[in-house]
Amino acid sequence: MNKYAVIGGSGLKNYQNKNIFFLQRHENNVPPHKIDHKKNINLLKNKKITHVVGVCSVGSLKSNIVPGDIIIPHDYINLNNIITFYNETAKHIIPEINRELREKINNTASIINMKVIKRGIYFQTMGPRFETRAEIKMLSHFADIVGMTMSHEASLSQEAGLKYAAICMVDNFANGINRMLKKETWEQAQKENLPKIIKLLDNLFKI
Repeated sequence: MNKYAVIGGSGLKNYQNKNIFFLQRHENNVPPHKIDHKKNINLLKNKKITHVVGVCSVGSLKSNIVPGDIIIPHDYINLNNIITFYNETAKHIIPEINRELREKINNTASIINMKVIKRGIYFQTMGPRFETRAEIKMLSHFADIVGMTMSHEASLSQEAGLKYAAICMVDNFANGINRMLKKETWEQAQKENLPKIIKLLDNLFKI
């Protein structure tokens, strides 16, 4: 029997759904580079979770992906600060986002007539600072969105035998894409995006 969990940020801290287990990623306002991702994934595994949906706030690396968009990434780039359960064992995974779960998210969005971008590449940086304009210019050649958490969750979930996919809400243009990045604009967009995310989650676990 499938058992679902959602990992989300502080904006979802009061989210409740009887069909899922909710785990707050930034518990006690922990910054992204200090999140204990291994602890989080081990907790889900111990609760017999089979499917994990990460809800992530991201910046857009493309001018045609705008704040307010929701994107369901199909792949990711994480070239440094890689976290693994296999520090003492020579074992390797071929990292990927679970196709079946990603298609379920995209199909649910279609059923409820919610516009989402059905694929994209996520680039993970370390945080806690945002990226420089030069960094974003480089990243924009390789990816569509940028964030600080999803890749760790995706890889560790796969290592633990959990199926993982993500729903990414675009809360800002990354630094230097189209306009100057402002903290206040990012926070306001995040508040506006959350109701759409909640609607998608509520229906995802009904269908």
